[in-house]
Amino acid sequence: MFRLNEVMKSANVARTIRFTEGLFEKLNHIAYKNDISFNSLVLQCCKYALEHYGEDTQ
Repeated sequence: MFRLNEVMKSANVARTIRFTEGLFEKLNHIAYKNDISFNSLVLQCCKYALEHYGEDTQ
């Protein structure tokens, strides 16, 4: 299960990504409710996805 817990302090690679409006609003709401930055939430989501990538297909 995904849990918000780790702060990504050394995130220093800048990238531009585009979100659908609905996904952006959901992520923004979750970040606000958990008192973390939008960027931190996105990094944690990506980390979680990579750690669990392919688990469903094995």
